[in-house]
Amino acid sequence: MKNWMKGTNAVILAVAAVGIFILLTIFLYSLKGTQWDLTKSKKYTLSDQTITALKQVKDDIHVTAFTEPGQGAVNRQITDLLEEYHKRNSKFTWEEVDPKKKPAIAEKYKIEQYNTLVFEMGGKTKNVDGNSLFGQGSTQTSYAFSGEEKFTQAILTLMSNEKKSLYLISGHGELTAANAAGLTAAFTDEGYEVKDLNLFKEAAIPEDAKTLMVLGPQSDISDKEAELLKGFVKDKGKLFVSLGLAKGMDTWKNWNDLLNTLGVKNDQALIVESKQTLQNDPLTFVPSYGYHEITSKLDGQGIVVALPAALALGNDANNADYQSTALLRTSDAAIGKVDLSKFLGAGNITANDLKATDKDLKGPLDLAYAVSTKTDSKPKAVIIGNTYFLTNDVLSFQGNKDFILNSVGWLDEQQTSLTIRPREDEQMQQVFITQAKGDMILYGTTIGIPLVFLLIGGAIWWRRRKG
Repeated sequence: MKNWMKGTNAVILAVAAVGIFILLTIFLYSLKGTQWDLTKSKKYTLSDQTITALKQVKDDIHVTAFTEPGQGAVNRQITDLLEEYHKRNSKFTWEEVDPKKKPAIAEKYKIEQYNTLVFEMGGKTKNVDGNSLFGQGSTQTSYAFSGEEKFTQAILTLMSNEKKSLYLISGHGELTAANAAGLTAAFTDEGYEVKDLNLFKEAAIPEDAKTLMVLGPQSDISDKEAELLKGFVKDKGKLFVSLGLAKGMDTWKNWNDLLNTLGVKNDQALIVESKQTLQNDPLTFVPSYGYHEITSKLDGQGIVVALPAALALGNDANNADYQSTALLRTSDAAIGKVDLSKFLGAGNITANDLKATDKDLKGPLDLAYAVSTKTDSKPKAVIIGNTYFLTNDVLSFQGNKDFILNSVGWLDEQQTSLTIRPREDEQMQQVFITQAKGDMILYGTTIGIPLVFLLIGGAIWWRRRKG
């Protein structure tokens, strides 16, 4: 009878424990939207800016994440964040797609690389490069994840009804919307309508033009075109100018006059760098950032730009109307080759051609400027001594595209841009073990430990049976 009562009490206690667990689970499930984030980096806590943006979402937003198989930790961090957005607003949905298994979907969105996320709402799309979400953390063993900033910015861009036109000046050998497809696609994703503009043919600047881009001219502009551009800049217009190597550059009059008006000078010197080079190529290097709104986020996240065949620029600090801030700069070991004949010809460039001479400029040298008005510090121009980094092959390198988008965004004084502090996590540490140690761990956890518990349990059972 005593044994029967003990057994009954044990059953009742077990049923009660299971019942309490079930009731607690149902209660916690009913508290939708309530959670406790105990992670060190608060990876499941969304900022107030994101929560406000999600509350404003009234139409369905669907995200297709084209992830790369085998990137478990990377993919998990992205999908976990997408799920947090979904929890806050059911109109925000997402799916994970392997483009190799579902090529039709990848073709629909013109996906060319893994880890691309497509945000879609009402026929509008905004692409986010998943590889750009991760940057160097504050230590060598940590990384920064800026997914929330990128995702929330994508939502705000989709919800914006602002029509923005971006004109690319053509007619002088510049890059156009057609032969700079990667750059055009990047601006289209940002909500711009990119158009070519031949000033010589049109003889006027469209009324909806706020920013004009000049991407690597190969010849000078006419006097009439120069007057149009000077008038545009003097009024409310903004300019983005990139300069690349071009034959006859030393004879240009109107382009140089336009730059001088803004307080910037083309030094017409090719940069040869002995530090911060890529693949030991002295003509392709990673410049240092200057302190400016355009570069601060990139610098903070450890994202760099790469410039192949860059030209040195100078500025006029005494310009009466405009002030310029250096955005990119070489190391002190760089030189600026003023004799460009070797680099514009068809022959091979030798090591001797890259050696410094008395005529060459000495580093550090400026490569890009942000120009603003002296009276009210309004953005007016961004001028860069490089065009190759805008081409399709180089644009996708690290921060090249972001640098351009940030520059045009600064010129347009975008109000929808936001800053959300990246989350910092420790990098996963990889441990290498020998085959013998691997076998020890395998057999120890699958056979050894269970066998120990089995023997202990058997010994206790045998002792009670005997006692």
